[in-house]
Amino acid sequence: MLFAAQPRVSWKKTLRNKDNRSVRRQGKGRLPAKAHSARPAQVTRSRAGSTATPGTPEEAGPQRVLFDREGERPAERLPLILESSGAGDFHLIDTGNALKLEQYGPYRIVRPEAQALWRPSVGASAWEKADAIFTGDTDEDGMGRWRFPREALGETWPLSLLGVDFLGRFTSFRHVGVFPEQIVHWQWMKQQVEAAGRPVKVLNLFGYTGVASLVAAAAGAEVTHVDASKKAIGWARENQALSRLERAPIRWICEDAMKFIQREERRGNRYDIILTDPPKFGRGPNGEVWHLFEHLPLMLDICRELLSPKALGLVLTAYSIRASFYSIHELMRDIMRGAGGVVESGELVIREAGLEGESRGRALSTSLFSRWIPE
Repeated sequence: MLFAAQPRVSWKKTLRNKDNRSVRRQGKGRLPAKAHSARPAQVTRSRAGSTATPGTPEEAGPQRVLFDREGERPAERLPLILESSGAGDFHLIDTGNALKLEQYGPYRIVRPEAQALWRPSVGASAWEKADAIFTGDTDEDGMGRWRFPREALGETWPLSLLGVDFLGRFTSFRHVGVFPEQIVHWQWMKQQVEAAGRPVKVLNLFGYTGVASLVAAAAGAEVTHVDASKKAIGWARENQALSRLERAPIRWICEDAMKFIQREERRGNRYDIILTDPPKFGRGPNGEVWHLFEHLPLMLDICRELLSPKALGLVLTAYSIRASFYSIHELMRDIMRGAGGVVESGELVIREAGLEGESRGRALSTSLFSRWIPE
């Protein structure tokens, strides 16, 4: 959901924005000069899909051009299947009949899962012992309600993942406050931060309830978390307190993601790791409209400019879209022309782990991803 809305050389380049004002950017890193060639390929449309009028809620600052990148495209690694079998208080018990049975701490939960085309593996009695069942619209962002067949449960409960404590919550959109398929990206990010041997800045766009931001902060990163939902930001702050990370260097930004990153680009701010998990469709706090297929190229183009000279990675995850991972893979390689490194793309899957979380069952595909890394 749009709640804002995974060889080094010196380089120097002068860019010009729409008002023909030059902006000098320089530094040292693995991004060659050609990587920041800025010949305008096209002027972007407004976030609603038509030319923006200055002063309207949909205007996201001066209109940014989509750069015509030069240089070789990065190497590629695909298809790459990143698999999680669970971590901390979560594991996937079973799937089938368009449903999934999950364990979140003390609770056994049933939620819709259209891609579970097969029959369940565990017996019916395991499913019948579910503590909470989501009913209603089975679309990813569809509204519905929770049914508690055994006893009434509170709205929230404590969970832990990768050493971070946070609150699970029964929401009307069937989500519970964490997307566990992202565990593989968070583990990768944690390793990068801990191994860097230097301060690392992380930008988490469409950050939701902040679990990824807290994992990064706990590993020692300075984090900027962006989400357009005040409710989500409040939930993330609760999670920060629960994790005893109140003093961690986290900026909680309640703003439209596109507006924020355009402003960061104009300010010259840079990040070592960028995570972006945009929705298929969403709205910002001031009525800004996000359409993934229309706005994703510009978003990634700006994220490219926000990478530091010693960047560690740019991670994109895409849910609930009718597309092949090849589409975002080729887009990422075009955006990262001249940057070297490698683009690896594929799917995130969760492996069934049975009642005790120790067996190895079928893999459930959850989302597409593409990740640039500087190796």
